Order: sequence, then structure tokens, then C-alpha cells
Amino acid sequence: MTEKKPGTPAQPSPIDPHLVETLGEIANRLDLSEIEVAQGELKIKVKRQSANAAAAPVAVAVPALPIQQQAVAATSNEALQHAIVAAGAVKSPMVGTAYLRPSPESPPFITIGAQVKAGDKLLLIEAMKTFNEIVAPQGGTVTSILVEDGQPVEFGQPLVVVE
Repeated sequence: MTEKKPGTPAQPSPIDPHLVETLGEIANRLDLSEIEVAQGELKIKVKRQSANAAAAPVAVAVPALPIQQQAVAATSNEALQHAIVAAGAVKSPMVGTAYLRPSPESPPFITIGAQVKAGDKLLLIEAMKTFNEIVAPQGGTVTSILVEDGQPVEFGQPLVVVE
């Protein structure tokens, strides 16, 4: 381990954090999917998937369900679709892993039916070993929790519905 000698100037970082932040703001403002900057050996790449981008259709063989199970599946699918388009859907601002509780032995931040105020913590998203608080944008009642504890989430994915 090398010790820093007093009076020795610190090595400047080859990455300008202000430039990275500015590029991220540009990507956000312009809804870009990618920005790449190269200067000498320094290369910076910023990606962002558009929330409006439609996923490519995928053919999946689904086994036939009994009529009662089909009705239940259709009802839960309609509820999920309603929750996703609901005005109160809180969407993920990043890619990461969602956590509904601060630690495995702690109670969850929210439950269905809970009353929340604007700014109340709903869940955490871990991205690059950093835990980011996701807070309620407005007050209301939690009507749906669309993710499970420890589930990977994508940018723009609905997480919770607060109405």
C-alpha cells in the first residue's frame, strides 16, 4: 500500500464528473437512447432506453388453462394493465434491483392500502451498489405494488400505484 506524502498533489481524475452529468441531462432532456464521447483513450458512453420504446413481440406457447383459470388470468392481466396505465403509477427512474424493505428482517416500507404523503419512501432501488430512495410523487393510497422484493427492474417500469 502506498502512502500519500504530504504536499503531493492529488492525481486528477481522467473522468470529468460534470461532463458525465451534463451528458446524462442531455440524454434525459432529448430522450436519447445513447451518447458516446471519446477523447484520446478516455471513452464515455451514456445509454437510456426510451419509456416509449415498444418491446418486440415474442411468440410464446401457452398451455390451455381450464375455463375458470382463464377467467382469473384475464382478470389479473386486466388489473395489471390498468395499474400500468394508471396516472398514479410510480415508474423506475433507473435500472437496478428493487427492495421493498430496508433489510431482510425489517417490515416493508409500504403495503397495499397504506396511506402515503408526497415524499414518503416507497422502496429502494440498488444500482451500482448504491441504494436510491424512490419516494411518493403525491399523497394517496397505495393500490398496487407491481414488483417483488429483490426483483430486477428496468428504466420506466411501473413499480407502485398511488391513487
